[in-house]
Amino acid sequence: MTFKKYIILFLFLLISIRMSAQEAWTLDECVSYALEHNLQLNDFKYTMNSGKETYRQSVRNLLPSVNGSVDYNINYGRSEDPNTGGYVNTDFFSNNYAVNASMDLFQGFQKLNSIKASKFLYKAAMEDVQQQKYLLAFRVMTAYYDIKFYEGLVINSIEQAGISQTNYNLVKKQIELGLKAGADLYEAEAALLGDQLLVTQNKNLLAASKLTLLQEMNLENVEDIELTEEMDMIVTMDRNLDIDSVYNSAKEFIPLLKGQELRAKAAKKQLAAARGLLSPSLSIFSGFGTGYFETNVDSLGILIPFNNQIKDNTSRYIGVSLNVPISNGWSGRSRVKQQKINMQRANNAVKIQEQELFQLIQQLVQENNALKNEVKQSAKRMESQELAFTIAQKRYDKGLINALELFQAKNLFGTAQNENLQVRLRLRVNEKTLDFYGGLPIFNIN
Repeated sequence: MTFKKYIILFLFLLISIRMSAQEAWTLDECVSYALEHNLQLNDFKYTMNSGKETYRQSVRNLLPSVNGSVDYNINYGRSEDPNTGGYVNTDFFSNNYAVNASMDLFQGFQKLNSIKASKFLYKAAMEDVQQQKYLLAFRVMTAYYDIKFYEGLVINSIEQAGISQTNYNLVKKQIELGLKAGADLYEAEAALLGDQLLVTQNKNLLAASKLTLLQEMNLENVEDIELTEEMDMIVTMDRNLDIDSVYNSAKEFIPLLKGQELRAKAAKKQLAAARGLLSPSLSIFSGFGTGYFETNVDSLGILIPFNNQIKDNTSRYIGVSLNVPISNGWSGRSRVKQQKINMQRANNAVKIQEQELFQLIQQLVQENNALKNEVKQSAKRMESQELAFTIAQKRYDKGLINALELFQAKNLFGTAQNENLQVRLRLRVNEKTLDFYGGLPIFNIN
């Protein structure tokens, strides 16, 4: 085998591997990929990690504060002797070493309440991440079903264009036999060109919907995506939905509502921490210090060695500090009032979220009932328009109606097909949304 044949065989295998890799995507696969690669979701994860560290630091704030210090001083001219306290007119240097520690014994439970508040805020950030996951999953699902809808439109429009092509060929043949006038051919050609344009427009809409899905998934270096052919379009027409039941189920897990409830709890603890500023605070402190001074000499005027000075100059201390707030420009009480307003605002936000959730479920249930009726009516209308078009086609073949009447019947049939497809997909999305709020795991999200 020549080198050229090896190259051709390699390229053929490469193309085959690439084609086999372009497998059809299921909805769960699209959602899973988007959750793993969506960049906007990472921002909320970073916020969550920041809240986690804030919570951990609030716990560490209970530990004693320990600090050490070392200094090296050079004095020039007339200065105070740090060893004797007197003034000398000579240049000298000194070293000081110190370690001190302090610990708050009581601060009106400020730190404990701050720990609880930061923990609630951290959990709220976790709920925000989960909420963004659900929102992303719904966007992916919407884009997924949009593709299915436009795929159906392309199929319907190709079918309509095929009918127009058949009629055009028939009219052309009839003109050649002298059975129709040349004007009929122009009408058939106009209908054919219109249907072909509609095919192109629907393909463009399909391409745009695929681009939307690719962007939501952040699927890079891919210009097209194929979805699974199987599509569960079975709808439960006799399904009875209770608004209160769905709402009570949704309240138990909807991250947006749970996050707001956690923020309300955090605001309550922040108010308690602010009130702690008005109470006395008690702390304990201790320290150790020593130093070396160039002016420290013995009775013979000989500089005392470094090790001896470090031992001899050692000092230790321990104490307790009590701080009683009396007046700080009323700032403490003002902060308490501000935190109380924040708590009231947070509690009101919970009620707003509950109200919006209930109203949303109301709308979904109402839309579900309306769509069920639309599905039934659109199916009947599609069957009726299909029958009317079949009759019109036969009458046109016999010369009983003109091309314009046939074109109108065909357009009505195509419109009925598209409306039926659209309403069935809308009902499918509505049902999956209600299943989600009802607590069913429609997305593979942990």
